[in-house]
Amino acid sequence: MVAMHTWNGFCGGWYSKIFGIACRHKASVEHNAWELKQYIEELYWGSGKRVMLLGHSKGGVDAAAALSVYWSDLKDKVAGLALVQSPYGGTPLASDILREGQIADKETWKIMEFLICKLVKGDIRALEDLTYEKRKEFIMKHKLPENIPLISFHSEASIAPGVLATMTHIAHAELPWLPFPNFGNEESDNVQAGRQVPVVIPLSAAMAVCALHLQLRYGEKSDGLVTCRDAEVPGSVVVRPDKKLDHAWMVYSSRKKNPSEPDACEMCEALLTLLVELGKMKQEATENSED
Repeated sequence: MVAMHTWNGFCGGWYSKIFGIACRHKASVEHNAWELKQYIEELYWGSGKRVMLLGHSKGGVDAAAALSVYWSDLKDKVAGLALVQSPYGGTPLASDILREGQIADKETWKIMEFLICKLVKGDIRALEDLTYEKRKEFIMKHKLPENIPLISFHSEASIAPGVLATMTHIAHAELPWLPFPNFGNEESDNVQAGRQVPVVIPLSAAMAVCALHLQLRYGEKSDGLVTCRDAEVPGSVVVRPDKKLDHAWMVYSSRKKNPSEPDACEMCEALLTLLVELGKMKQEATENSED
């Protein structure tokens, strides 16, 4: 028996449909790994069941770090780990954002900084842990256990012209000439033509811009934040959906009521079910080898 939980690292917190656990602070990989270790042990001793983990984005990196660093304490308490769109190998966006001058287009830099620091609540200090240099250093020092069921899920964001064009139209949004009463103000009764107004950036378009940047600069396909190559954990079962899904899909898709669109909750349930099956297969293989 296992208890199933998910962890979102940029938001820095556990959330579970079963227990309704509130989010914790965003922090570094090592700090979150320690927090996860404590929480896993609390769950195990409270329920008597092994815990199955599913981490999205940096959450998968945090969960993998917890197992890598504290496996001697967790080996009998964790049944498997699924990493969803997680930059296990790092992400070039971390270097692009942290190193001044890496991105020639300032608008592209601002979009990526917005996505990391505002949209997914990432911390620039925690972002340093996702550079290739930091990830290589951590992985060489702390390797994942070989006998635990692992799944890597990654996807590609759409960079179709229609999606990118949405960002172009929004970027040039202006108010037409419209008459408004001044309500006693001394200003003109009319809003002048060409007055710019704040607008909501289409998330899919912002992800498409980042995905196009990664493809043009590095030749890598991505979900807009994490490249497909970096999301694949060595030795894991890799799941690659055919449908174009960006990095934010995991967070926001379940709010949509369109039954024809992919749903993140259903995907998570499917991945956790697959983890259970992988665990059974590994157990059977171990028993057969002992015989």
